[in-house]
Amino acid sequence: MIDLIRQVSAALLMFSASALAHNPICECKAIDAGQIKCTGGFSDGSGAPGVTLDVIGYDETILVSGKLGADSTLTFRQPETEFYVLFDVGPGHVVEIDQADIATP
Repeated sequence: MIDLIRQVSAALLMFSASALAHNPICECKAIDAGQIKCTGGFSDGSGAPGVTLDVIGYDETILVSGKLGADSTLTFRQPETEFYVLFDVGPGHVVEIDQADIATP
């Protein structure tokens, strides 16, 4: 019985530690006059290939719908309208980046 309690305790400890270590992080920067590259990942240093990253207009229309590639990046042409980037890892775990916060070269 004590072994079972130890195993359950160890499993809970591992689960809680991994849950705390995975906050989403996303950075976007202009790589030239017309292209933006966003890189997504987690606070523990892991990447986020396949995670949704959308470019959304201020009127809530989706301008670019995408997923991060194998290198956890997505490059897109800068929209001609005002926009923000939404990095969506799951419920309650999103990062929004307004176009004004995107670094220019």
